[in-house]
Amino acid sequence: MNPAITLLGNCNETADTTELDNQLSQRFIELDEGGYFIIYLDRDARLICAKHYTNSINDKGLACDPETGEPLPCDGKVERQATVIFQGRTAKELCIEVFEKPEVCRVTRLDHAAYLGREFVRAEFALLNDREYVQD
Repeated sequence: MNPAITLLGNCNETADTTELDNQLSQRFIELDEGGYFIIYLDRDARLICAKHYTNSINDKGLACDPETGEPLPCDGKVERQATVIFQGRTAKELCIEVFEKPEVCRVTRLDHAAYLGREFVRAEFALLNDREYVQD
């Protein structure tokens, strides 16, 4: 039997999977030297949007402003200029825009690509079901 099916088959309630997701969200991940994305919904245009920002990674593993070398705060209060804004009507369309155009692909880590794919699907679900979307 597929291990993923077995794992999910052992979860008796939605709370179990929510707790699992919360635990997995707390794990350590290495940051992508290709930059980071802020994902949001443009409800009026019915689009999922992803702003890309550059960063450098210092010797402590912190994301830094590539111009100043200063660590970027996690509270999002620093105003920075996005390098590009990607938009799509669906998660699939947005993934194609971000990952399948080599001249613009900013992602250098597979775990980052997988994370973005999950977030794009969550954002699409929120858009289609008129729910709030908060990036994980």
